[in-house]
Amino acid sequence: MLTVLIVNDQELRRLGYRLLLDCEPDLSPVGEATGGAEAVRMANALRPDVVLIHILEPTTDSIDTVRRIARDSRLHSHVLVLAPGGRADYAWSVLRAGADALLPENTAPHELTAAIRAVAAGGAVIPPVLTRRLIDVVRRRSPAYTPPSAQRLGTLTRRERQVLGALASGWSTIEIAEHLSIAPTTVKSHACRILAKIGARSRVQAVAFAYETGLIAPHTTRSPLPSPARRDVAG
Repeated sequence: MLTVLIVNDQELRRLGYRLLLDCEPDLSPVGEATGGAEAVRMANALRPDVVLIHILEPTTDSIDTVRRIARDSRLHSHVLVLAPGGRADYAWSVLRAGADALLPENTAPHELTAAIRAVAAGGAVIPPVLTRRLIDVVRRRSPAYTPPSAQRLGTLTRRERQVLGALASGWSTIEIAEHLSIAPTTVKSHACRILAKIGARSRVQAVAFAYETGLIAPHTTRSPLPSPARRDVAG
């Protein structure tokens, strides 16, 4: 059973999310918080699998809430954020703060429950339309190959760069495994090592890193996967 902490300042909306989760046999709402400080306290007390945060008004406080929950190594809670559309800069800040998923607030119920399961399993969820906007933000705000990022990129093996580039281009674990002729579990192992080396908590942050460093050009959301010319000894 996956446990979910609901965070929203409107009682009617919290009720709607609770009823939605109650209808799913594998999802359980374990608590409700009305704001950031309460959300952090309840996350520490309940240790939910997923913290569902519906942000009505984008503020620095809401970003701080995401950061405090996502980066608390004691919690192991994944953060899924629902936010108003049209604010790509704010969305970028939320993802950099550590959110594992970012969805528009008008997301369909079945898509929301699917996203909760995906992030609980360690995945990352960003709609294609939002990905396009985020890439534009990176292109405007983040110069390619900033020294700290370039240094961290240099710690990756050739195979790890291939895997990171594929993830950032929208390829699934299965697709990467088939193309590189390796097992899906090996792809996941590479992904874990990549996160550790670049200091990212989630795949979303790893994708951001790939665009910031110029590993992936920001002109497309799904580029062809690099062809492995040889099999890396290290990968």
